[in-house]
Amino acid sequence: MVLKRDGRREEFSKDKLASGLKKACQKRPISPKTIEDVVERIVNEVTDKYEREVPAEVIGKLVMEGLRQMDDVAYVRFASVYRRFQEATDFVHEVKKLEGKA
Repeated sequence: MVLKRDGRREEFSKDKLASGLKKACQKRPISPKTIEDVVERIVNEVTDKYEREVPAEVIGKLVMEGLRQMDDVAYVRFASVYRRFQEATDFVHEVKKLEGKA
């Protein structure tokens, strides 16, 4: 089970995880195999460390780590949704972090 930010519980879905990664990587030069490998790594890490419930925040951070290693644009796309960016300055700050300037 996944423990959501608002306290709800939801069944863990490997398909939902893969879908989120695919959306972030859309129109980027990332192979389906690379995405599949990240999904498998996240699933393995979650199942190894959590028996019953995993906080959604843990999954989000693992996705962000995987995307950051794969593609900066995909990373910022996902981060914008995950961190609920409200303004353009949020994007600028995240890009500067990627560049090592923040």
